[in-house]
Amino acid sequence: MSDQHRFDPTTALVVVDVQNDFADPAGGLYVRDGEQVVPLVSELVGAAQNAGSAVVYTQDWHPASTPHFAKDGGIWPVHCVADTWGAELHPQLLVKGPVVRKGTNGEDGYSGFSVRNPATGETTPTQLQSLLVPSVRGLVVVGLAGDYCVKETALDGVRLGYEVEVPLRLTRFVALEEGDAERSVEQMRAAGVTVS
Repeated sequence: MSDQHRFDPTTALVVVDVQNDFADPAGGLYVRDGEQVVPLVSELVGAAQNAGSAVVYTQDWHPASTPHFAKDGGIWPVHCVADTWGAELHPQLLVKGPVVRKGTNGEDGYSGFSVRNPATGETTPTQLQSLLVPSVRGLVVVGLAGDYCVKETALDGVRLGYEVEVPLRLTRFVALEEGDAERSVEQMRAAGVTVS
C-alpha cells in the first residue's frame, strides 16, 4: 500500500471523528462522501499497526445541549450527542487503540489536542498528547472533517512540535462556504503541515 512507508514507531496515526453523524448519510452532520474514507482509514490503521506506529482516535462526545449547537446559540446542527448512535465510531472503522473523547462538557472540540470553552474562549488540553510516547515525532492526521477537526488537530500538532501530514484522500470537507476546503488546505500548508 502506498501509505505504508510513512509508518514506523516514531510516527503516530491520529484518526479524527470517523463517527456515524459525520460518515453516514443518515447522520446529523453528514460530510458529503464521508463514508468513502472509512475503508481507506481502516486499511491505513492496519498498515500503521504493522509498522509499529501508535494509532489514536478522537470522538466528538457532546451533551444534548451545548453552546456548540445552533439550537443553543452555536453554528452546528445537533450531532454526536453522548451515548447516541450518531456519536458511535463508524461500524466499519477498524478501532485498534485508545479513543479521546472531546466536547464532553459542552466545549468546542475541534482539535484532538485541545478543547475551547465557547463562552470564555479558554482552551484546555485533552489527553491526546499524553497518549503519544516521547519518541513520536510525526503525525499522520486523517478522518472528518478536513476543514474543521482534521485541520485544527493538524495545526495543533504543528504548534506542539510534531511533523504533521494530512493525506487528502483520507478526509472529506464540510465546506459550509464555497472555498472552505481550499482555504483550509492553504492554512495547513502555511503552518507547515504536509498536505499530500
